[in-house]
Amino acid sequence: MSLPDSPPLAYASSANPWFSWQYVHDNSATLVAALREHASLTVEAVVLAAIVAIPLAVLAHWYHRSTGPILALSGVLYTIPSLALFAVLAPFIGIGRGTVLIGLVIYALLVIVRNTLAGLGQVPDDVREAARGMGYGRFASLIRIELPLALPGIITGLRLATVSTVALTTVGVLVGHGGLGQLITTGFHANYRAEITTATVLAVVLALVLDLLLAGAGRLLTPWLRRRAS
Repeated sequence: MSLPDSPPLAYASSANPWFSWQYVHDNSATLVAALREHASLTVEAVVLAAIVAIPLAVLAHWYHRSTGPILALSGVLYTIPSLALFAVLAPFIGIGRGTVLIGLVIYALLVIVRNTLAGLGQVPDDVREAARGMGYGRFASLIRIELPLALPGIITGLRLATVSTVALTTVGVLVGHGGLGQLITTGFHANYRAEITTATVLAVVLALVLDLLLAGAGRLLTPWLRRRAS
């Protein structure tokens, strides 16, 4: 099993080490291709999930009767096994990268909806009253007051969704688009531990880097929290 447009894997020798720099050197193009696909699927899935989840959370915040159904629907979608989800999507969109992307978006919805809703719920009522007193309508208050104050919760949801999506992306190996999961599976089939270790470490590093980037973005977007802490 190999990634599209990547050279065949080259194993260093008959030895089976836990890590091999020679393996990394000989398969650098394949490793980069797998890492690129993994990162691309993760970022696209989280962005699309946020585009869907944040408006849903706002709707649940505005109309409390919709909170239960929205959380229940996103929760049910989250519990669908990946194999079953691929089987349901296949007749409509076929089997490919799009199938994996839709699945990842579905799995990220619940985390982002819950944390966005929690962030909006933590905006003080007197702040909303002050916004109305200044002439802000519901939408203007949301954009200029509530969403900025809810950013810590939203960023937390995005971070959790990103880390979990990095892990879930490996499941895409079932349809040939698993990023680093392709190498982990190939390593198991070949019984070559260095390949499994290398792909696993790259996945962990990718999750850490993306999480740190989002944490940094959160600090830049919420300077008032830094001033409060100091």
